[in-house]
Amino acid sequence: LGPINLVALDEYQKELERKAELDHQHAELTEALETLEDAIRKIDRETRALFRNTFDAINQSFGEIFPQLFGGGEAWLMLTDEDLLFTGVTIMARPPGKRNSSIYLLSGGEKALTALSLVFAIFHLNPAPFCLLDEVDAPLDDANVGRYADAVAKMSNAIQFIYITHNKIAMERAEQLMGVTMSESGVSRLVSVDIDRAVELATTE
Repeated sequence: LGPINLVALDEYQKELERKAELDHQHAELTEALETLEDAIRKIDRETRALFRNTFDAINQSFGEIFPQLFGGGEAWLMLTDEDLLFTGVTIMARPPGKRNSSIYLLSGGEKALTALSLVFAIFHLNPAPFCLLDEVDAPLDDANVGRYADAVAKMSNAIQFIYITHNKIAMERAEQLMGVTMSESGVSRLVSVDIDRAVELATTE
C-alpha cells in the first residue's frame, strides 16, 4: 500500500475548510443573484405598468386634440409589439375625408398637424414650463394655422409658448412679438411689440 501520508489528515482538514468557504461564497452569490433577479422583475413590472398608463393617457389626449386641429377626423397610437418593454409606437391618422393611414403617408401639412397633436397631448399629460416651436406652421394653410393658434392660446394658460413664424395669422394671435432685423450687414437688431398695447394705441388713434 505504500508509506503512510502523515499530513493527509491536515490536508483533508484544509480542503474541508476551503470547500466550506467556497460553499459560503456560492450561497452568498446565489442569494445576491436572486435578489437582483427579483429587483429586475419588479422594475420590469413597474416599467410596463407605467408605460401602459402613460401610453393610454397620451393616446386618449391625442385622439381628442387631433380633431380640434384638423376640424374633424381621428387619430390614435398603435403598439407594434405585445411586449411593452420592446414595443415601438406607430402613429395612425384619418384626416377629414380621408382613409386611415400611418403618418408616413400624409401630406406635409397633415404630418405637421399630426405631430403637433401628439406634442400637445404629451404636454397635456406632463406640462413643461415652456414649449419652443420653430416654424411648425410653415406647411399649413390659413384655416389650419388658425386652429393651430387656437390650440396654442388654449394651452398657454398652463404652458408658455415661444414660436418662430413668418405667418401673419400666427403673429396676430401672439401676445408678444419679437422681431429680428438687420439694419446693417452683420448687425442684428431685436424689435419687441406688445400686441395688446399696439391694438390699444391703434384704437385710440
